[in-house]
Amino acid sequence: MNRRTFLIGAAAGARGDSGVVEIEAGGKRVTAFHYAKWDKPFLYPIRTVSGKVISRGYPIEKRSGETDDHPWHRGIWYGHGDVNGEDFWREREKTSRLVVKGTPRVRRDGKRTTVSAEMSMTTPGQKSIGTIRQEFALEDRGRLRLIDAVITVMADGGVPLVFGDTDDGGFGFRLADEFREDRGAKLCNSEGQQGAGKLWGKQARWVDYAALIEGQPVGLAVFDHPSNLRHPARWHARNYSLCAANPFGTKSYTKDASADGSYKLAAAGQLVLRYRVVIHEGPFEPAEIERQYKEFAGR
Repeated sequence: MNRRTFLIGAAAGARGDSGVVEIEAGGKRVTAFHYAKWDKPFLYPIRTVSGKVISRGYPIEKRSGETDDHPWHRGIWYGHGDVNGEDFWREREKTSRLVVKGTPRVRRDGKRTTVSAEMSMTTPGQKSIGTIRQEFALEDRGRLRLIDAVITVMADGGVPLVFGDTDDGGFGFRLADEFREDRGAKLCNSEGQQGAGKLWGKQARWVDYAALIEGQPVGLAVFDHPSNLRHPARWHARNYSLCAANPFGTKSYTKDASADGSYKLAAAGQLVLRYRVVIHEGPFEPAEIERQYKEFAGR
């Protein structure tokens, strides 16, 4: 299968187009932006700087003995389960889709390679109710791999966009089964809370999932930028290696019947959300995560 290929830290080149943009560094595959076959685009696989794969393979690559729940959990992605009553999170029969317009754009600036695309928020009736622009900038810093994400939602479909209060949505990731709590993974957040039971639905500046792969400590942290709506985000942090930063879930998380986390984006308006993913190898203690977070927060 021919795929467009772009390099981090080297000149970029292309090899056809089949709905996958591959990103390479030092002649090695880093990740790929998948944007044609599925109901919403995503980055997959998630790799450390040394090449360890920390994302779940299913349903892109089936691995023996691996869990096969929630096929819409793939790599790193963005979606929401209730926008004007449409579901852009769960991928079910006659579901809504994020359909990429044209071909993703790739640019290189120094050590950073950026993949960006605009996608139509398309209903089952093939009506576009808005546009989402996704931008992922990748950069390696020593043993850390950074992915800066900018999600811009545009209500350019002639109607307001109402994001419903649901925990199923946000900027999410799904990791390999080694990152399940019942297999020894360690989950923590910026507030010192540990374990999915304490993290789920709580507000935090960042969340970190860590585990051992091939005997080495590895993990992934996500940072919520201070400029984001309702910062710090609430987190859809689950014990089976799923997590998502979600600014819209309030009643859904707190079970407070008087709370309302819904949000109305006026027609012709736009909402910008910024996140940083830090893929780490070796020790990455909360103090170091916080230092890294402050650097991102000041950008």
